[in-house]
Parts: sequence; structure tokens; C-alpha cells
Amino acid sequence: MKAVVQNDYGSPDVLNLAEVAEPAMKENEVRVRVHAASLNAGDVYFMKGDPWPTRLMGGLPKPKNYILGCDVAGRVEAVGSQVTRFKPGDEVFGASTGTLADYVSVAENKLALKPANLTFEQAAAVPTAAVTALLGLRDAGKIQPGQKVLINGASGGVGTFAVQIAKAFGAEVTGVCSPRNVDLVRSIGADHIVDYTREDFTQNGRRYDLILDNVASRSFSDLRRTLTPQGKIIPNSGHAGMGYVFKAFALSLVMRQHGSMYLAVPNSQTLTTLKDLIEAGKVTPVIDKTYPLSETPAAFRYLEKEHARGKVVITIAAQNN
Repeated sequence: MKAVVQNDYGSPDVLNLAEVAEPAMKENEVRVRVHAASLNAGDVYFMKGDPWPTRLMGGLPKPKNYILGCDVAGRVEAVGSQVTRFKPGDEVFGASTGTLADYVSVAENKLALKPANLTFEQAAAVPTAAVTALLGLRDAGKIQPGQKVLINGASGGVGTFAVQIAKAFGAEVTGVCSPRNVDLVRSIGADHIVDYTREDFTQNGRRYDLILDNVASRSFSDLRRTLTPQGKIIPNSGHAGMGYVFKAFALSLVMRQHGSMYLAVPNSQTLTTLKDLIEAGKVTPVIDKTYPLSETPAAFRYLEKEHARGKVVITIAAQNN
């Protein structure tokens, strides 16, 4: 099968399209013909090998035919003997490793049936980013109807889902973004928009019950000024940087205005929750650009250099969509 592999850490130049063996399938796994995958900040970290803990998974001292990608949408081709929820022909989406390839073997509990109203490309945009937004708001943030919620970095992959999910939970949502993304953030349901080039949301006197911080552009002392007495700051670990996240965790032990760390690991339950929100019309993936598998290095360059609006998606079996 074809896959995008890396044999060193560094820039997108380390990525190559190659022929590799199809992945083995365990008894509790599903073999999926990949139709689309999407890129996340974590993929960039693994490509670069920075921060260093990523190398424990990618390989030491160098990766060897390591296949990037963690989000997938496609069609089931075969199932292991212990799999009960899926059958060949099912259209699914979920999380795995090595999804920038023709085929991937995925644990049954990391998949859900694809939302009926989404294409494969749209479904591939969902797992990591949308689960990060859902768990940050619902589980770590304990979001409640009527709360005032601010999404810092509202136009990115996680941010576009967070705005919509917060609205679905009945919150009054403020999105912080650049001028070019104001219309986008408004179109996905934000009640208020802050153009950070013209207004400092930490100085305008407004107070929020919950802040999901995707960009770590402000200090914790600045953010605390914007909170209600019971308000919480939830750092998105995938975008804010691990140093920022650990500091937030340390502060949460002594200050009630900091939410705890959380791990955004997609599973069947959270994916099904998102499927329900999507099929109800409350959440729609935002896709900035799509690239064929052969142009994956260009997709990584775009993700690194531009502030992507929503998600960057790789199409793999587009002819079968």
C-alpha cells in the first residue's frame, strides 16, 4: 500500500510517499480503507520530533518508516474475530496511528459510524480536534447553559468546533480571532467577536465563566482578569504547548480559577456524541484546504506557516467517495 513515511525528524522534506506493507489486524481491530485523514498540531510535533517525548513513539534515535496521521474516515474492509459493532462496508470515522496511508487497522473502541450527513473528508476533520473541544468544554470546563464562554483562537481546528459545541450546550459564546476570520467565526454561531488586532479582550471589562485557550497568547494573570469569581481557564494542550499546560495544572492545585489538565483521546463514546451533534445540525466541520496524499509535504508546510481556518485534510481514496 502507499503511505507517507518519515525516516528522520525535521521539516516536511523528511516526508516521502512510499510502498509499505499493509498493517496487520488484531482480533479487536477493524481494517479500514482510508478515504481521508486530517492533520493536527500533534502531527507536526511528531514530524519534527519536538517536544522530545514524541520521539519515544516515533522512534529513537530516528523514526523508521514511521507513518504520521491520527484521524481517519473510510470504509470497513474486514473485522477481527472479537469485533461486534462493525461489519465490512460500514462507513466509519475515528482515531488511530498511521492514517496517512491506504489502509489502517483501528481498535474497535476508537471508531464510530460516520455521520450520515458528512463526506469522508468532513468526517476525517472531526476526531482529534472536535474531541479536544468537547472534553475541554464539557468535562474539564463543566460548561452550563447560559454561561459566558470565550474561545481564544476561535478560527482554528479546535476553535471552530469549540464555538459550535459551546453553542450546542446553550452558552453565550465570544470568539477571539484575526480580522480575516471574523466572518467565519460569526458564521459558525459566535454571539460576539473580538478582533485581537483591534481589541484586548483582557482589558475590555467583560467577564467570562469559562475560557478555552487554544493559543496561549496571554499570561494567566491577564486571563484571570476576565473571569467571574467561579470562572475557569482550560488550556488546550495540543496547541498551547506543554510548558503552558503544566503551569496551568500547577496553578489549578492552588487557585480555583484554573481548570485541570485533560487528555483528548477519541473513543467510540465521544465520537458517537459528536456524530449526534453533527447529524442534528449543531456542529459542522470547517475545512480550510484539502490535499491529495502525494502532496502531504505541502499540506504540512501550509499547516506550519499559515493560521489554518478550521482543518487541513488529506484525501486518499477520493475516487471512491
